[in-house]
Amino acid sequence: MADLSFFLCWLANPLRVGAVWPSSPALADAITAEVTPACAPVIELGPGTGVFTRSLIAHGVPEERLALIEYEKNFARMLKRTFPKARVFRMDAARLKDIDLFDGERAGAVVSGLPMLLMPPKKVIAILEGAFEHLRPEGVFYQFTYGPDSPVSRAILDRLGLDVARFGGTLANVPPALVYRIRRRAPRSTATRSADVHAIATLSSSRNTPP
Repeated sequence: MADLSFFLCWLANPLRVGAVWPSSPALADAITAEVTPACAPVIELGPGTGVFTRSLIAHGVPEERLALIEYEKNFARMLKRTFPKARVFRMDAARLKDIDLFDGERAGAVVSGLPMLLMPPKKVIAILEGAFEHLRPEGVFYQFTYGPDSPVSRAILDRLGLDVARFGGTLANVPPALVYRIRRRAPRSTATRSADVHAIATLSSSRNTPP
């Protein structure tokens, strides 16, 4: 029944839903592999029928420590029935900055089922900015994609000061999927900055020295 509901929602809005069928349990296990109870609270973007949500709970994240961000009203209704203790927000994930999800507490992880590659860059930027606003400094944004490359462009990552790395995936999904982690770039140390300044000064001096 959940699969049929998902398919009907896809028919109504294929660009927003992004896939014909829900993600498989294998993909759910792959994208939540690093999530532990210590990550709580956890934010899930685009939970749909709750495949990733079930996996998060199975990994020990308490249901009441989940914030489920779902735009599609039928999915949101289903999520409220299936996970009554979770905080279900029926809203566009691009508006995350405007919402206090956990009474000021920051999350340790964001798990995203959103079709990032189908979205315009401006929307992707708004989603990532909002998500990292809610994440702890060491927090991680988990995203899957069906394509061979990063789900977020290098230009957007550079603009937001983020790094991306592939860490898993599964062939047991239709279509096969890869999983990436996105996190803030580590701040450059004072020693590294000083070395850069020294190198620039040395290069400038050598250029100005007469032969």
